[in-house]
Amino acid sequence: MKLLLALMMFLLASPALAATDPSDVLGIAYDQKPGAPLPSDLVLADEAGRPVRIGDLTAGRPTLLALVYYHCPNLCGIVLGDLMNALRAGGLSPATDYRLVAVSIDPSETPADAQAAKRQHLADFPTSGAEANWHFLTGSAPALGTLEQAVGYQARFDAPSKQYIHPAGVVVVTPDGRVARYLLGVGFQAKDVKLALAEARTGTIAAVTRAILLTCWHYDPATGRYSLAIMNLLRLAALLTVGTIGGALWLAFRREGKAP
Repeated sequence: MKLLLALMMFLLASPALAATDPSDVLGIAYDQKPGAPLPSDLVLADEAGRPVRIGDLTAGRPTLLALVYYHCPNLCGIVLGDLMNALRAGGLSPATDYRLVAVSIDPSETPADAQAAKRQHLADFPTSGAEANWHFLTGSAPALGTLEQAVGYQARFDAPSKQYIHPAGVVVVTPDGRVARYLLGVGFQAKDVKLALAEARTGTIAAVTRAILLTCWHYDPATGRYSLAIMNLLRLAALLTVGTIGGALWLAFRREGKAP
């Protein structure tokens, strides 16, 4: 117990934790909007550079909307990879069960970047029907801002690191283009994704999801700031463990004090 307590206290007192500036991620999250409509007339570019309407991509089938960027060095690839693994494990087919729409939040990325990302994911996760039903999009800053606002996506560009600080997760959309629910973080479970798509298909709108803040960021050795994706989880684990140990010690001392 002493070793565990020492470890938890080390995590809480660690300079790495102290170096994490809360202002770095202020407001970086999904402002969840269950039931909100997507801008159906919004036009983005697909991986071939063709204009596509968001409403056409979501019509008639539940859709998984992933706001990422294709040159992200951190969680974006993990989010998409975990999602595709869960879809495969759940036996879900893009030909009949869902569509995947990945949208780059970086207006400097091009259809060529989207095409390269799609090609890589098709190679990593070969799936019948994916070529026609996995869409990798790009767009202008105003267009992306419209989509992000519609689903409550809050992010910002961090100039020193030249990276985007943004939340990790996926938006599940109904066949008529409304936000059904949010699947936040990473480590998606097949049963959860399958249920989310099944409910979205029927038009069910879920309640706001409560989850640990998981942002896609990095560790910058120049500033000593750590990825919030890791550090928030460490903080929570440390606090919970220390709280549990503290409660146990308090009960032990109380019983010892009452002993004859």
